[in-house]
Amino acid sequence: MNVSFYKYQGTGNDFIIFDNRALFFPKNNNLLISNLCNRHFGIGADGLILLENDENSNFKMIYYNADGNESTMCGNGGRCIVAFAKKLQLFDKKTKFSAIDGMHYAGINGNKVSLQMINVNDIKVFGNSVFTNTGSPHHIEVVDNLEDFPVVTKGRQIINKHYQAEGCNVNFVEQLSNETFKVRTYERGVEDETLACGTGVTAVAIAMHFNKKSSSNRIKLIVLGGSLEVQFKEHKGNYTDIILSGPATFVFEGKIAFS
Repeated sequence: MNVSFYKYQGTGNDFIIFDNRALFFPKNNNLLISNLCNRHFGIGADGLILLENDENSNFKMIYYNADGNESTMCGNGGRCIVAFAKKLQLFDKKTKFSAIDGMHYAGINGNKVSLQMINVNDIKVFGNSVFTNTGSPHHIEVVDNLEDFPVVTKGRQIINKHYQAEGCNVNFVEQLSNETFKVRTYERGVEDETLACGTGVTAVAIAMHFNKKSSSNRIKLIVLGGSLEVQFKEHKGNYTDIILSGPATFVFEGKIAFS
């Protein structure tokens, strides 16, 4: 059958989105999903998102990595599905939707989407590294000369050494000022560097504040695809009211045939 799809990107993190309220999409067909995300033989994307009806909110988000497997929360994907839901006229300026990690609230102003992330209270520090979960698991390391850093090689080495069982996203960070950090991310499920990672920059902002590398509760993150902002409240190591903000942009709409 021929079905419509929509391509969105948030700071270069790109997604195929289907309006699956009619439940036509074959969710268990991992090969189909990975083929659609393939940049040579398919549409091409870092992930695929289904929008479905939800009894307790405006819609439900179901997210798949580019390898075809359903995954944990995606921050930029969450912001992009909010922009898509706005296009479908499912809400006006503010929305509430469910995802694999629970309920999320979001607002939209033009192409800027602000998404409330889950609270974070479990932050582990070991040596020069930090681990936390912001809806997806993240390893964070501060490095020098991030522009020339071998992100893919080092990212795979860290995963193979520490996170073989479930995998992990790995973020490398360079501090520019008290409130600004550059970030590059190796994403599991994509198994490569992406131009941005929403849960990743959220984890970085919290880790940098927790490690006292920043005294600000509003942090700018420079990624390969642009810039994002994370703000939060903190009390005794507990991080709440975490908001990830940045652009979410419609790229194109198309039709594709699959059975």
